[in-house]
Amino acid sequence: MSVKLRKMLGSADAPYIVSLMRLIETQSKITIAKWCIEYAERNILPLYEKHCPDDKRPHRTLEAARDWLEGKVKLPYVKSIILNECYAAARELNINPIAQAAARTVGQAAACIHTPTHSLGLAFYGAAAIAYDRVGVNETPEVYEKIASEECSKMLLALRAVSVENESNPVKINWNC
Repeated sequence: MSVKLRKMLGSADAPYIVSLMRLIETQSKITIAKWCIEYAERNILPLYEKHCPDDKRPHRTLEAARDWLEGKVKLPYVKSIILNECYAAARELNINPIAQAAARTVGQAAACIHTPTHSLGLAFYGAAAIAYDRVGVNETPEVYEKIASEECSKMLLALRAVSVENESNPVKINWNC
């Protein structure tokens, strides 16, 4: 069976995405960024490295974002790495949808240091990377939707684990979706 491959899985009105959005809205930009970076590092980067073991651009991207959080580098430096390294890696990988989705996920996770709305990229692209790695690229939309739901549930649990109750400085987000 041949299906049209999607770059992202899930939709903004899916219950698992809405739940994630509602929790994100209660957290600070720093909490969201740390969650995205840690989740991408633990769950998505290994997929990229499995397919592109010699390409360290996504790894450097997460490292740069973490360095920004620690005050070691300025935002323009990190943005340059995201755009010129991580997203460049994704553009080069049309023949490998798993690695491509993983690179996009890492880029979105790192971009959360600048704009918290990129956190949905972790969910949408991350679900694609994990689903394509798990079942390949020729499954039905229902199979992919189930995997996206499962993965976003894991993301929600991970965010709950690091969330700050009664956060005094929650992000103000206009999702535009």
